[in-house]
Amino acid sequence: MKTNTTIIFAASLFLCFVSCSSQSHTLIADGATLIQVSDKFSFTEGPASDKNGNVFFTDQPNDKIFKWNPDDNTIGVFKEPSGRANGLYFDNDGYLLAAADEKNELWKIDENGKVDTLITYFEEKKLNGPNDLWIDAKGGIYFTDPYYQRPYWDRTASEINNQQVYYLSPDYSTIKIVANDLVKPNGIIGTPDGKVLYVADIGDQKTYTYNVNQDGSLGQRKLFTAMGSDGMTLDSRGNVYLTGDGVTVFNASGEKIEHIPVDEEWTANVTFGGPEQNILFITAKGSIYTLEMNVHGVRY
Repeated sequence: MKTNTTIIFAASLFLCFVSCSSQSHTLIADGATLIQVSDKFSFTEGPASDKNGNVFFTDQPNDKIFKWNPDDNTIGVFKEPSGRANGLYFDNDGYLLAAADEKNELWKIDENGKVDTLITYFEEKKLNGPNDLWIDAKGGIYFTDPYYQRPYWDRTASEINNQQVYYLSPDYSTIKIVANDLVKPNGIIGTPDGKVLYVADIGDQKTYTYNVNQDGSLGQRKLFTAMGSDGMTLDSRGNVYLTGDGVTVFNASGEKIEHIPVDEEWTANVTFGGPEQNILFITAKGSIYTLEMNVHGVRY
C-alpha cells in the first residue's frame, strides 16, 4: 500500500514539473465555494484526518479536541481536557498523536481518549512547547518545538535555548535534535516516500526542505519559499499548502500556483478530509471551513 502511494506521488510530482502552470485553476472543484462550518471556537488548530476521513482538530484556549464528521457535517467533543493540545497527527496504527503543550508533552491517544505520555523532557530540561508533528513510515515522530509563552504556564522562560526540530525514535526510546538552524520552527510535513521533510520557520518567514536520511537525521536545508507558515499539508500532486493569510499553494518547485482567501484574522492550519480525501479542511482563528477540491490528500 505504501509502495503504491509512493509511486503515485512520484508520478504526480513529475507531472507537476511539466504542467503545474496550467493546473492551478483545477485545484478547486468546479463551482465549489468556501463553507464556514462553525465559528464557535476561540482558536482552532492541528487538523488531522483518520482513515475514514473524520477530521480531529483542537481549540487550545478551551482545552478541547473536536471531531468533524464529514457524513453529516457535525462537530462533537472528542477529548476534554486535552492537555492544551495544538498539532495533531494519526500514526500508522490509528492512534492520535498530540503536541500537548500544557506540560510540554507528546501524547498518544487511543480511540477512547486514553492517554500515553511519550515525552516531556529533553536532556532533563522541559521542552519549549511541542507545536506540530509528522510521523514517518517507521513510526518515528518529527516535531517542532518553538517557544510561545502561554498564559497557563507558571514558567516565564524556556529551559532550552534553541527552538528546534526533534525526532523521536519509533520505539519512543530516543529523542534527538535533527534541525537547530531555525528561528522559530512551526508547521511540518513529510512526503509519502519519507525522503523529504518540509519545515516552516515562522520566525524567519521562510519554509525549507530537508532530505531525510535512513537513520531519521536530516540533510542540509534548502529554501523552498520565502514564506513562513503556521501549519501545512500536501496534496496528491505534490503541491504544498501553507497558511497564515488564508491558504497559499505552491507546486513542488516552490512556485505559487493558488491562493485561497479566508475572511479571518489568521488561518492556522489545513489538511484534507472526507472519505475521498478531497475536502480541504481549514482551521482559521475561531472558525472551521471546508472547500471541495479536485485534488486529494496524501494517504500515508
